[in-house]
Amino acid sequence: MSSTKCIMGTRKKARAFVRVRPTDDFAHEMIRYGDDNRTINIHLRKDTQRGMVANQQTDWSFKLDGILHNASQDVVYETVAKDVVSQALSGYNGTIICYGQMGAGKTYTMTGATDTYKHRGILPRALQQVFRTIRERPTQAITVRVSYLEIYNDSLFDLLSTLPYVGPSVTPMTIVENPQGVFIKGLSVHLTSQEEDAYSLLFEGESNRITASHTMNKNSSRSHSIFTIYVEAQSRTLSEAKHITSKINLVDLASSDTWGKSGSEGRVLKEATYINKSLSFLEQAIIALGDQKRDHIPFRQCKLTHALKDSLVGNCTMVLVTSIYGEAAWLEETLSSLRFASRMKLVTTEPAINEKYDAERVVKDLENKLALLKHELATRNRLANRPLVNYEPLDEIRIAEISSQVRRYLERTLDEIDILSLRQIREVFNQFRVVLSQQEVESTLRRKYILVDKNDSVAISAVQKAGLIDAEGHLVGKPDRQGFGLGVASSSTKPGEKPESKKTLKELFSSSARKEGVSDPVSGKDSKDGGVADMLLQDREISTMKTLLSDSPKEELHPARPSTPPSKHEAFEDFKKERGREIIHILKENKCVFNERSRMASETTRRINAIKREIDVTKEALNFQKSLREKQGQADHLTHRECVLLICFSEGNFISKFLGPLC
Repeated sequence: MSSTKCIMGTRKKARAFVRVRPTDDFAHEMIRYGDDNRTINIHLRKDTQRGMVANQQTDWSFKLDGILHNASQDVVYETVAKDVVSQALSGYNGTIICYGQMGAGKTYTMTGATDTYKHRGILPRALQQVFRTIRERPTQAITVRVSYLEIYNDSLFDLLSTLPYVGPSVTPMTIVENPQGVFIKGLSVHLTSQEEDAYSLLFEGESNRITASHTMNKNSSRSHSIFTIYVEAQSRTLSEAKHITSKINLVDLASSDTWGKSGSEGRVLKEATYINKSLSFLEQAIIALGDQKRDHIPFRQCKLTHALKDSLVGNCTMVLVTSIYGEAAWLEETLSSLRFASRMKLVTTEPAINEKYDAERVVKDLENKLALLKHELATRNRLANRPLVNYEPLDEIRIAEISSQVRRYLERTLDEIDILSLRQIREVFNQFRVVLSQQEVESTLRRKYILVDKNDSVAISAVQKAGLIDAEGHLVGKPDRQGFGLGVASSSTKPGEKPESKKTLKELFSSSARKEGVSDPVSGKDSKDGGVADMLLQDREISTMKTLLSDSPKEELHPARPSTPPSKHEAFEDFKKERGREIIHILKENKCVFNERSRMASETTRRINAIKREIDVTKEALNFQKSLREKQGQADHLTHRECVLLICFSEGNFISKFLGPLC
């Protein structure tokens, strides 16, 4: 079991470099470099065939961290990746991303060419630097692990799953977040103890990547890949539970595909769609990171941005290498790539050292320190002629001894308690707390029961006269209004008999004691042994009560039962008479109002139905008269206006009959 801790670092911006692919047809008039080798100026000629636009921008200037023009692979690695790998070996996470337009050499920059050793890219050189540093640090135990992830058509694939000891995954790979960061569930991680083993894993993954051919590149990568190097370092000489961990993400992004220029179709066109979509989401996330006012960053839009979340915004050193093509025909793609690089420079991260602690080793170190401190304290006590102090936890014998001292101190038979250690002081206070809790329990029992000393004949005779115990000393129960008394019911008690009004047991004791001239067995006042402490008297009474209860048969003990609750009907009637009286009154008033309005609605409905029947009769009479006139040849004399007036007259009668009673 281990825990991870990050030592907070300072925020720093991502670094962005531009690498220009060498070409014989370089557009010198359109692409120019600044004297500082960090500024690149782009001039775009106006296209007269498309028409002249007055406000069309034709000049751009981009300031980056460096321009790699006609640079070798050695120069690229020294400029871009060497510091990132060195910091990773000191506990800092690092990410190097290769981005750019189609056919500009992104994969060549990241992995290099296999035909010549000097043309190897950033990835194999990073592995070489890691293992060379391990050989140079014999005092440190450094462990290296690697993994290779491919994102193809927004799906996750393990490029090292073809190894015989790995095999394909049964469940699909998913991206999972936890407090330590983002990791890929289902991705295999391989331990590499030698540089050759790491190269073998790299070549195995490269052979499994998906490529395609188009007009710009015969072996164009159709997927994004992330090669991760995990480093864990621990000192061999120092027995520390702390060790540092880090990881290096080497990301090779697929290029955005311009369909008109690449001539993609079929499966390649579908792949280009997914590539352009993921790169668009990546740019949106970078724009949101550069805006300080944005609260939400859209990392979950696609698998690429989600997998790179730690690299973009977390504890990581970020470096971007943008590859461009220096020909005039690809100037628009060059502008797009340079805009992406300038936006990446606005992203800020907070690199920090990742320290990991081994919990078992931490506990062991603390135990050793504790033993050393105990030995040192014992040595100082001997030199100062102090009594030997035991720093071990108190055993049961020592706790019982402290409890006895506390009780004797409360009984005033012990004047002082000698203090030997802080652990003893804590136990003394704990015993005081125990005594206090016992007194609280005793006071609660005294409020409920009367304690009688079995050897006190005066108290026993008073209790027998009261009918609480029989001649054999057994408790006698008497039913009351609350429940039942404790003990055996007396033979004179009948079911349903009302209890006799009698004095309380304390009063009986007091009166009996006054007659006999002895003290009250409960209060203990004016006792013969006036010097006995109150706590001892309470202990005696408690023990006497226990003895008295133990003498009575167990089967005759009946615990007090609560009174039976009333039925639902009785409880509801009581509620209506008391707290629910006002609610019942309001309910009755609302019920009367409801009944009255229901009656009025029924009467209105009845009148409406009667008037509707009169309208139907009138319409039937009108139709009958109209048919008679048609038969007699008088239909022409009845004009349309007369028909309308007749119908309006009928409806007017209906309205007057309906509104008359309401008004």
